[in-house]
Amino acid sequence: MRNKATTAGNLLQRTRCPYFYDTNQPCNKRQPGSGCSAIGGFSRQHAVVGTSEACIATHPSDMAIAMRALDAKVETVKGDGTRRSIPIADFHRLPGDTPHIETNLERGEFITAVTLPAPIGGKHVYRKVRDRASYAFALVSVAAVVQPDGTGRFAIGGVAHKPWRVDEADARLKAGAREAARAALADARPTEQNRYKLDLVERTLGAALAEAKG
Repeated sequence: MRNKATTAGNLLQRTRCPYFYDTNQPCNKRQPGSGCSAIGGFSRQHAVVGTSEACIATHPSDMAIAMRALDAKVETVKGDGTRRSIPIADFHRLPGDTPHIETNLERGEFITAVTLPAPIGGKHVYRKVRDRASYAFALVSVAAVVQPDGTGRFAIGGVAHKPWRVDEADARLKAGAREAARAALADARPTEQNRYKLDLVERTLGAALAEAKG
């Protein structure tokens, strides 16, 4: 039961935004309509892509990033006993104007399992860049599956309100970290304080590709 709860709990982790924690500060995620203190505030750790005028928080889970790279499915049961399988790509939501609604779970719906498709081979790599060596959340993380011919797929953490993966970026992975990272972050809207994440994604992805090539 502990392991099952940990798996679901990792997918349902809430943001580590300091303004979300500080009840003296306006936060649309905590109190819808109150405003986002991170916009115009301290934003070094915040999202650079998939943001909105209502929220620039990031999703903190490491496991969710890996599950997104692997195309996991979230199995659930509703209050009436109905079961469904939600692709991990559709499980988490971008903030839009409702950042307090973080997933597509319905009221009373519970996670019962997380399933993975059949293995696709290749080298699996997870790289995490953080401010200290342990007990720290990712500034940027990359989960990648790289095939011997250089093709593959990858998801990025620390940059968005949900695990970030872009089909076009996957298609450009063989061309190298620079091309793939540019495709993944094509719609980025960084602040002056977190603009460094754009370069950090490229470098982290490059390190993951180098490790995969061995």
